[in-house]
Amino acid sequence: MKGPVFTGLILLVLVGLSLSIGVASVTSGDLSVSLLMWVSRVPRTCAALLAGAGLALAGVVVQQAVQNRFVEPGLTGTSEAAMLGLLGITLLAPGAAVGWKMTVAACAAMVGTGGFLWLARHVPRSDPMLLPLVGLIYAGILGAALMWVAWMTDLMQYVGIWRLGEFSGIVQGRYELLWIIAGLGILLYVLADRFTLLGLGEDQARSLGLDYGQTRTLGLVMVAAITAVVVVTVGAFPFVGLVVPNIVSRWRGDNLRANLPLIAAGGAGLVLAADILGRLIVFPYEIPAATIFAVFGSAVFLWLLFAAPERRRG
Repeated sequence: MKGPVFTGLILLVLVGLSLSIGVASVTSGDLSVSLLMWVSRVPRTCAALLAGAGLALAGVVVQQAVQNRFVEPGLTGTSEAAMLGLLGITLLAPGAAVGWKMTVAACAAMVGTGGFLWLARHVPRSDPMLLPLVGLIYAGILGAALMWVAWMTDLMQYVGIWRLGEFSGIVQGRYELLWIIAGLGILLYVLADRFTLLGLGEDQARSLGLDYGQTRTLGLVMVAAITAVVVVTVGAFPFVGLVVPNIVSRWRGDNLRANLPLIAAGGAGLVLAADILGRLIVFPYEIPAATIFAVFGSAVFLWLLFAAPERRRG
């Protein structure tokens, strides 16, 4: 009980900081405090919380689907495929509504993640690092295709925005799609037992009565939808889906149903903390939250590699 309470208190502190930090002062009297809060700071804080929670949950679903703790949507080509879909609809229908762009990006992300899952079936499981390396190469190929198309169509600036997640442009009316993540998070919690069986592998899951293909497809759809809505709204964030589930797992064990709220809270808190740091380091300018999180995430990733229990025993 101490862990969830402590996590909740940390989240409350971060939310308070996020609402109080900004170029416009809430105490100067120059602006209406309620207007400033509801138009800018509350949407920005909610966007950071929802994006972080969603990416952390997407990471744990991918890890259960391929039985490997070192993968996440950024290492399965999901983000790059979503950006390819977004680039495609930007070229074909530049005036399309945000909902249509999100739908096309989600479909493209689903195809991209499906390609990675197909590759994963053919990768030997003797070394757990082999699959993340394959995912890295796969994502690199999709990323190269994305850059080539963007270069040929003079849309490099769009790709730069999508690849660098940040929240400075979030105001009321520009982040509400992210609430889809809340619904998907509740659905994931309801189906937690099925995803726990999914993580046992195909043979054991089928022997325990799980419809393996249906559950895996459902997970793919959830990961694609979460990734697409985050990329369309605030851009891509690396490492969130990788480091948060691993930190929670090492702290609390492998009870997926019990861990899911902490994973969501951990992702939300860390991304919000990255956004707050990005606002403070070069105040009044900003560093994108994705850049801050990439530095933190890469350090944690190295810790996960070299502090892995298997390596310590070796």
